[in-house]
Amino acid sequence: MATFLYKLGRLAFRRRHFVALIWVALLTLAGVGAASAPPAGNSSFSIPGTEAQKAFDLLEQRFPGASADGATARVVFKAPGGEKMTDAANKATVNRTVKELSHGSEVASVADPYTGHAVSKDGTVAYASVKYKVSGMELEDSSRTALKDAAQDARDAGLTVEIGGDALSAAPETGATEVIGIAIAAVVLVITFGSLLAAGLPLLTALIGVGIGVSTVTALAHALDLGTTTSTLATMIGLAVGIDYALFIVSRYRAELAEGREREEAAGRAVGTAGSAVVFAGLTVVIALVGLSVVNIPMLTKMGIAAAGTVVVAVLIALTMIPALLGYAGRRVKPAGQRSRLLGGARAAKKPARPNMGTRWASFVVRRPVAVLLLGVIGLGAAAVPAASLELGLPDDGSQPVSTTQRRAYDLLSEGFGPGFNGPLMVVVDAKESDDAKAAFTEVTDEIKGLKDVVTVTPAQPNKAGDTATVTVIPNSKPSSTTTEDLVHAIRDAGSGIKAKTDAEVLVTGSTAMNIDVSQKLNDALFPYLALVVGLAFLLLIVVFRSLLVPLKAALGFLLSVLAALGAVVAVFQWGWLSGLMGVEETGPVMSMMPIFMVGVVFGLAMDYEVFLVTRMREAYVHGEKPGQAIVTGFRHGARVVTAAAVIMIAVFSGFIGSSESMIKMIGFGLAIAVFFDAFVVRMAVVPAVLALLGRRAWWLPKWLDRALPNVDVEGEGLRTEPGSGPRDLDEDRELVRV
Repeated sequence: MATFLYKLGRLAFRRRHFVALIWVALLTLAGVGAASAPPAGNSSFSIPGTEAQKAFDLLEQRFPGASADGATARVVFKAPGGEKMTDAANKATVNRTVKELSHGSEVASVADPYTGHAVSKDGTVAYASVKYKVSGMELEDSSRTALKDAAQDARDAGLTVEIGGDALSAAPETGATEVIGIAIAAVVLVITFGSLLAAGLPLLTALIGVGIGVSTVTALAHALDLGTTTSTLATMIGLAVGIDYALFIVSRYRAELAEGREREEAAGRAVGTAGSAVVFAGLTVVIALVGLSVVNIPMLTKMGIAAAGTVVVAVLIALTMIPALLGYAGRRVKPAGQRSRLLGGARAAKKPARPNMGTRWASFVVRRPVAVLLLGVIGLGAAAVPAASLELGLPDDGSQPVSTTQRRAYDLLSEGFGPGFNGPLMVVVDAKESDDAKAAFTEVTDEIKGLKDVVTVTPAQPNKAGDTATVTVIPNSKPSSTTTEDLVHAIRDAGSGIKAKTDAEVLVTGSTAMNIDVSQKLNDALFPYLALVVGLAFLLLIVVFRSLLVPLKAALGFLLSVLAALGAVVAVFQWGWLSGLMGVEETGPVMSMMPIFMVGVVFGLAMDYEVFLVTRMREAYVHGEKPGQAIVTGFRHGARVVTAAAVIMIAVFSGFIGSSESMIKMIGFGLAIAVFFDAFVVRMAVVPAVLALLGRRAWWLPKWLDRALPNVDVEGEGLRTEPGSGPRDLDEDRELVRV
């Protein structure tokens, strides 16, 4: 592989006009597609294999035309102080609003608060339910505007009016923090390279890669039902890995220049060596992201595949466009150790050479491996302690910022009708096989009324055929509480006995039940997914490092960093530590997708640093250095770059903490803290300490396995005999073009 990538790097350097033209054309094509595509909405949420989804599908069949998947809105009214919603003036205002809401072409129905028993006991709060014919993703802006205008007219009449439900769902906003993250990345690159031009190359290529990836996601979002969160995730991952991969290759290019090689030769060798590490690091990220499909949650699968596509683009750009841009830059990109005059290069040149920080740190770890290892493991273990209290759930309007109308509507409904009113349970009774459907419906309602934590059970509402009915159950606790979850399980348990008596099947659905089923499905899938992803990556790393213990150490270190990161997420988002600093307005259960998502993404990103740092150690070991000295050599060449890459990735992820959507905020924080733990504790401390303790055993591989494995030559051993630029290289380039 190193030889092929070496030739590719030299070809891209020499044919830079052609390479640049290809990428600019792809960016333009993706941009045009994104601009002309219909806008994305919120991705539809179907969870195959769950009881909630089965009930939802049954409603589609037995209640045709009911728009079971249609958007919903709750227009919540509160009377002024000292008044009630049943007062004549307030009642007239609500009736006008209901009439105004029913005029929309996409409106399926509007429930009047006074005929639908939607007025609180104290008479201060009422709500009108609006049902639409289309989903929230397909709802036209005119319908949303009409909804807002109707609410505003009621406000002008003196009522407090807020709107809940998914009809007003909007794309998340990240604010200025995302830009700050990119700015920090730029500063780190300038400090690392000592050159504005060299620092600009990774940023430029990362932005081009993200532009192509996200524009493609945007262009396909409506057709594939990708949703707004998908493009945000693709941006987050694409920026982070795009900058890092380009950073690795530019850094190696400058190191090759420092050894006296010509620029084209240096570009080829940089792509052949660091590029090999980039390919395998990218493969681990792609495996982890695509592997999310095993969970069998369509939204999660789409998010993973879209982000994986952006990573593939980042790898290809790093291997081709970086050497092309280095060709354009010429002598303005300095060899390693030299700075541009603008940044004090002349003064730096007069300083005596001394071991860099990476060399000094590695030497210390090699001398004190046990102390460093114990300190790192104990520290991560302490950070992981809160993870033992992890509670999972999915965000609802109660987790929205208090500045949003959805959150205020949620609070008004809780105030007027109780906390469980925001998470009603819909019980679907399938009595098609029952001899007496009406008796079955009565049996279900009577059974549910006798359960704990039940406030209200509405009478069964049968369909036209009379073989299926819906029963609405209002819990006494809020949707995200464990008490509500227990009630869902209690209804399902009672359904087993009802089926034995009446042959009627009882299914529980609704957003609350769906969230509970999703959490359970994710919990059940976590360990199989972990085994799949870590297993595949373990095999891949065996091929890369030609060792059994090094990949094993990499996987165990990753598990430590993920547990520590989950502990930090629990402390902030569930316990409320530093919640004000992070902009967390409402603590509660951690998003159900967070553990499995962190396992996937963080594993891939962690392997970036593992591959790049340990590859330099193996390269030194293969070339004859002793194990301890190889560790120091690897840090001398790689520690500065890995540190810069980690700081950049942390900055990019932290930029998304400012998002208005709790899901994006939590993902940004979780990934940022996980990269911090993995890069600076695991890869910089635990890894060299373990390698120092293992010595030569770290690189042991059974002879039979060594013969069976393909030789991918990540260390670039084949390049030691590769000739420099000359007539033969021109022939090789022409041959590569034909291929």
